[in-house]
Amino acid sequence: MTAAIRHLIAGQWVPGRGENIRSVNPARPDVVVADGGAALIDDVDAAVGAASDAARAWAATPIHQRGGVLVAAADIVDGNAATWGLELAAEEGKTKAEGIGEVRRAAQILRYYGAEGDRQAGEIYASPRAGEQIMVTRKPVGVVACITPFNFPIAIPAWKIAPALVFGNTVVWKPASTVPLLALRLADALSSAGLPDGVLNLLVGESDIGDALVNHPDVDAITFTGSTAVGRRIAAAAAARGVPAQAEMGGKNAAIVLDDADLDLAVEQVLLGAFRSTGQKCTATSRLIVTAGIADRFVSAVCERAAALRVGDPTEDDVEMGPVISLPAQQNISAGIATATEQGATVLTGGALYSDARADGYFVAPTVLDLGAADADVWTEELFGPVLAVKRAADAEEAFALANDSEFGLSAAVFTQDLTRALHAVEHIDVGVLHINSESAGADPHVPFGGAKKSGLGPKEQGTAARDFFTHTTTVYLRGGRPRA
Repeated sequence: MTAAIRHLIAGQWVPGRGENIRSVNPARPDVVVADGGAALIDDVDAAVGAASDAARAWAATPIHQRGGVLVAAADIVDGNAATWGLELAAEEGKTKAEGIGEVRRAAQILRYYGAEGDRQAGEIYASPRAGEQIMVTRKPVGVVACITPFNFPIAIPAWKIAPALVFGNTVVWKPASTVPLLALRLADALSSAGLPDGVLNLLVGESDIGDALVNHPDVDAITFTGSTAVGRRIAAAAAARGVPAQAEMGGKNAAIVLDDADLDLAVEQVLLGAFRSTGQKCTATSRLIVTAGIADRFVSAVCERAAALRVGDPTEDDVEMGPVISLPAQQNISAGIATATEQGATVLTGGALYSDARADGYFVAPTVLDLGAADADVWTEELFGPVLAVKRAADAEEAFALANDSEFGLSAAVFTQDLTRALHAVEHIDVGVLHINSESAGADPHVPFGGAKKSGLGPKEQGTAARDFFTHTTTVYLRGGRPRA
């Protein structure tokens, strides 16, 4: 059944008046998942106006009450995990198990921030003056524009919207137009949980809606996850207006497998990092660096396992990898593989489109490319798909240098049983998230998430780091009058 795309403005669900948006199942593009009119530019004005009107009352609401709305929404999300997870698989392309897991992760995030009222709210410092204390308090930044990507259509919005709301901000949210259904589900859950009108507004549209939000004079902060090019444009526009921006962008994440690694564990984790979610994660493993002593047998094992992955309709129980999100994504990934081979890479497995029933969907086979000594673009450019590029290193030092050979610095994984080498990796690999003996992908709501180098701009997300973006501090010099007699 096709869902109707609607927009949430000032507490009212309204149909779109713009051009038609159609979300299709990437495994079976003839199946329409959601359909409806896009938002228009004047809807941006209405949504931002509603958020501005609601801001003062929401900021004045005690934080425990704000958190209570998030916890109530978490219960709704959790209660619908099986149904919404299947819808997520049909709309975005990750497997049903991953879809259900993502919905449950969104509920976990809502609950984590729902408890924010029980955490530290400020600081008190000693004053050099008698009779005075210095108190640092926090206030919401105001109206926040949230612009979210397709690849985690409910978890990433949750980890932006939940802290924004609990810290007293109001939100205008633009999800990726390819995945409107889960956006409708999350917004409805928050609204049904008791969120006041105008505190959260949802606009489904194309890039013109995002541009209008970024440049709107009444938007006080912008949080974005998506491509590096768009993130840099948003950061520049925000800087021109003098408002804070948070941008989580690209990654070209390496898994480094050293000679002493637990090889069975490393094969399993590299496969998960490279091909789970069809490689459509900013933290996916897209580069594999293997030291010489185990390189041949390790790469052979990875290829054997990759070739055996069950690829198909992600709503089916036994499928291990689904399609990529769209035809343009499929074409871009295929072109990247072709360019790599022209530049000297060898296809070890995958590399071609399917010619069976999967040819009608946006499928890309799990692909492993051996770069040898080739200077191929696939080593530095993000394809955002199930493609793993392999290089060999003489030793750990060269492996760590290869890992740093990127303008990105989001995540990395190191496989070793040597504590000294693990500590050396912590010291020398320049990333925002480092895994020792686990896949490069993964994030938890109670710890900071974000990249180094050109993978991120602004404060990091999640954990206590979220407070630094969604609030500003007021330093209060608190002094009473002279004591009365």
